[in-house]
Amino acid sequence: MKSLAMLESVPAALAALSRALGERGTSALDPRVPHAVWQRALVGPAEEFLARPGKQLRGSLVHIGWMLAGGHEANMPERLALVVELLHAGSLVIDDVEDQSAERRGGAALHHLVGVPLAINTGSWMYFWALAEIAELALPSHRELAMYRAACTTLVRCHQGQALDLAVRIPDLALADVPNVVAATTRLKTGTLCAFAASLGAHALGAAAETVDATDAFGIASGTALQMLDDLGSLTSRRHKGREDLRELRPTWPWAWLAEAKPFLWSRLVAQLRAARTDDELDAIADALATEIGELGRSRIRTLLDDTLADLVGRAGNAPVIATIGAALAQMEKSYG
Repeated sequence: MKSLAMLESVPAALAALSRALGERGTSALDPRVPHAVWQRALVGPAEEFLARPGKQLRGSLVHIGWMLAGGHEANMPERLALVVELLHAGSLVIDDVEDQSAERRGGAALHHLVGVPLAINTGSWMYFWALAEIAELALPSHRELAMYRAACTTLVRCHQGQALDLAVRIPDLALADVPNVVAATTRLKTGTLCAFAASLGAHALGAAAETVDATDAFGIASGTALQMLDDLGSLTSRRHKGREDLRELRPTWPWAWLAEAKPFLWSRLVAQLRAARTDDELDAIADALATEIGELGRSRIRTLLDDTLADLVGRAGNAPVIATIGAALAQMEKSYG
C-alpha cells in the first residue's frame, strides 16, 4: 500500500485541474473568454492552493477503505482520492475566510492573495468539481448514486459542524457541556469527511452494507483522533494555530479534557482567556494547557487509536491489510509530533 509520501498529491492535483478545465473536462472553460481572464478568475487561485502540499491523510483513508472492501491497490481509480482531496481543499479555503486565518499550508491564506469574494468562489467551486469527478468514474448507476448520497450527507454534516465551530465560544458553555460540544463538532466537521473518505472505496466497489459500515466507523474514529492530534499539536508545535484558536475562544479537545479532569483549573484558565490581549498571554495559557493535559491527551489519543484498530478487526476480521492500517495510524500520530 502506498505511504503518504508516495501519493504525490501536488502534481496529481495540478494534473487533475488541467484535465478538468480542458476541452472535454468536468469543468471545461468557455474558450471565447481570454485565457488571461480565466487565469485571474479561477485557474490561478485554484493552482495557487492546490500546489501547496498537505499531509494527505484523507487521501490515505481512501486507499485504506478500498483495500478493506476487497479492492486491489493497483486497480483503485485515481479519481477516488481526488474527490476527497478536492472537498477538503475547498473546505480549507472557505474555513480560512470564516476564521480570518492568516496562513495555510505554508503560505498566506488564499483570501489574502485574491480577495474574499474570489476565494469563496474558488473554494465553493472545488466542492462542485469534486462531485463532478464522481461521474467520471463511470460506475454502475446504483454505485454512483450511493456515492452521491454519501457526498451530499457529508457536505450537510460538515457544514453543521462548521456552524458549531463558528458560533460557539468557550465562555458561553457550561463546563459540563464542553466535552459534548467538542465531540459533536469533531464528529460532524472532521469525522464525517474522514468517514466519507474511508467508505468511498466500499461504495465504488459495491460492497455489502456491513463493509460500508465498517469503513464508515473506522473513518469517524480516525477523524476524531486526527482532530485531537491537531488540537493538541496547536498548543506546542504549531503555535500560530494555537494562538488563533485561543484568540477566537474556540472549544477544542484540550479544553474538553481539562473540563473533565480539572474543572476548577478550567474555570481559572477560561477567566484568564477572557482577559488575554497579547500573544505572550495567549502563549502562557497554551503552555498551561499543554502542561496540565498534555499527557492525558496523548493517552486518550493512543487509546482511541488502539480501540479503532480493535473495532476494525472485530468488524472486518484480521485481514492482511490490518497491519498496514495500524502502521498508517501510527504514522498519522507521529506526523503531529
